[in-house]
Amino acid sequence: MTEIQQDNTNSSGGTVSSQRRVLVVEDEPTIAESIAARLGAEGFKVAVAHDGPGAVDGFHTWQPDLVVLDIMLPGFDGLEVCRRIQAQRPVPVLMLTARDDETDLLVGLGVGADDYMTKPFSMRELAARVNVLLRRVERAQQAARTPALGSLRFGELEIDHVQRRVRLASGDVHLTPTEFDLLACLAAQPRAVLTREQLLAEVWDWTDASGTRTVDSHVKALRRKIGASWIRTVHGVGYALEAPLS
Repeated sequence: MTEIQQDNTNSSGGTVSSQRRVLVVEDEPTIAESIAARLGAEGFKVAVAHDGPGAVDGFHTWQPDLVVLDIMLPGFDGLEVCRRIQAQRPVPVLMLTARDDETDLLVGLGVGADDYMTKPFSMRELAARVNVLLRRVERAQQAARTPALGSLRFGELEIDHVQRRVRLASGDVHLTPTEFDLLACLAAQPRAVLTREQLLAEVWDWTDASGTRTVDSHVKALRRKIGASWIRTVHGVGYALEAPLS
């Protein structure tokens, strides 16, 4: 693992010690250097790993706030890296893939990734998504300190905002931070249809409609965990939580 030293202050005027840490895991040196340079310019402290074992070791020793993770890596792949680091400590993961294959994307989301981008991508969009993921972590931490949010219950489904836990009659359901936020967003207006663009703006803070496929993939991953019957698709429009009528 190589740490990219930054001598300047970050874009918000803070010191280097206050910067968020990002671990970039990418075996192509040119891509890794470009990502590190862009994130460094955005004010992040950046370290780079080039293979699976190096990524897991670097995560343990460097304790990053977020991981940008390529799927195809030497040693073992990014999916295994994601499994191992999430077992150590939950952390936001932005996964990079060279293949626009929905099966690969769903597998990535299933092992704990929060978002994904398909190569080639713009560095501007990558930096924006990193910022969105970190803001979501901050919102989650604030919500955990706000007991007034309480819990919502819809039949067998319980959404605990304080502990950010979801339960069904069969027990706890492990959701990624993004999946939880997506479910909470739908649950805030049960049975109301939310467009993909609304969900993208509310959950991802992202207003570019080209990201609506991200919403679809996360809905599919969420359905796998809580059951397909809970989320209704309104074709050409969006999704709704199928909460039982009281």
